[in-house]
Amino acid sequence: MSSPHERLAVGQLGALLLDAGVSVTDTRTMLVDSIPPALRNEISIAVLPANVFIGETATANASIVESPREELSLLQAARTHRLLQRLAAGTHTVQEAAAQIASIRSDRPRHPDFRWILGNALISVGLATLFRCPWWAIVLALVVGVLVGGVMTWVRRLPGSVAILPFLAAFVSTLLVGSFAQALTLGEVPLFAICAPVALLVPGALITNSLLELTSVDTVTGTSRLIYGTIMLGFMAAGIAAGVALTGVDINAASASRIGETIALSTHATGWQGFPPNWFAWLGVVVLAIGVGIAFGADHTLIAVTIVMMTITYGMLIGFGVLVGDVAAAGVTACILFIAARLLERTTRIAPAVAFFQPAFLLLVPGTVGLVALTSLEGDALFAALGTFVSLCIGTKMGAIVFDISRDRRRRDTLSPTAT
Repeated sequence: MSSPHERLAVGQLGALLLDAGVSVTDTRTMLVDSIPPALRNEISIAVLPANVFIGETATANASIVESPREELSLLQAARTHRLLQRLAAGTHTVQEAAAQIASIRSDRPRHPDFRWILGNALISVGLATLFRCPWWAIVLALVVGVLVGGVMTWVRRLPGSVAILPFLAAFVSTLLVGSFAQALTLGEVPLFAICAPVALLVPGALITNSLLELTSVDTVTGTSRLIYGTIMLGFMAAGIAAGVALTGVDINAASASRIGETIALSTHATGWQGFPPNWFAWLGVVVLAIGVGIAFGADHTLIAVTIVMMTITYGMLIGFGVLVGDVAAAGVTACILFIAARLLERTTRIAPAVAFFQPAFLLLVPGTVGLVALTSLEGDALFAALGTFVSLCIGTKMGAIVFDISRDRRRRDTLSPTAT
């Protein structure tokens, strides 16, 4: 019979996965796969966004472990993935995992405020470059990214700041960009010059998990995550609207809101008003990936992985966008990336699939794009954001089905008498 210490360790491991950004669907599956078969038959596992329930099948007693809701860095997520692999291989027992879990939680990144500010600045300038804003807007996005990052680090320390931070950050970003544009008579401002400095707050990971859960059996959790993410986007759109009303800045409605639109952008303006060349967008992807890695506590290896994954994602979105259109390209790219991330997770010890998949989803999920659509209030942009979301749901589910079929086939081959 399972001991209370074993059940507690399984629950703590599940809470660690939740804090690492893993969906409730994947958390349950990964816990079941990592514990010994004998223990699997003695306990049942249920997962909610902040709680892990470990039931004892013989007595119907249940233990509940609550997640401390401490967002883990990408490096901590990678260490969690390696722990799960050792458990699945049998080189670590469930009881030994408790000490490893405590070690992983204590391994926090150094200088978190500096990393957040620097990462936010790089993400801001990377997105502005990627979406081909004018040169002046790219430089302004870098400056505002630093200032807004500083505001975020200060506000996040205040109790109850989660509710007001999206609105406040978006308002400050719009206020700064609008004031600079008005003072220097720069003309119309592209939306990504305003949205890029607050991209770190866009609930990309939240929407990613809602996609995975909505396309599985966890529809209640997926729906609640999606609603919460939509509310956050609404607060950010309200902050931008308030800043626009206060500064009177003119928003350029013709600026790119999706990656596929960046290729067709052109202007006769030169100098600071001109656009960077198309090839410059690849540099923007690299800067964006480095910013994501720094902000979320990755080491050099994980930053390199993030650069590779985001570069591949950008290339597929551009290539498939030309062939099948932007909306369908998002679904096809999501399907391929999902399978690739799962394969890398299973065959390497570098990082979990979440470390491969979620940074790339910054380009896929209609998070920042959805924020731009809500801010512009244009029917075409809103329809495209909704269509992209549906396409991502279908693509992610197709990727999950393909991977699960191949995984089950490998398991049957391994257990088959003829395989030995």
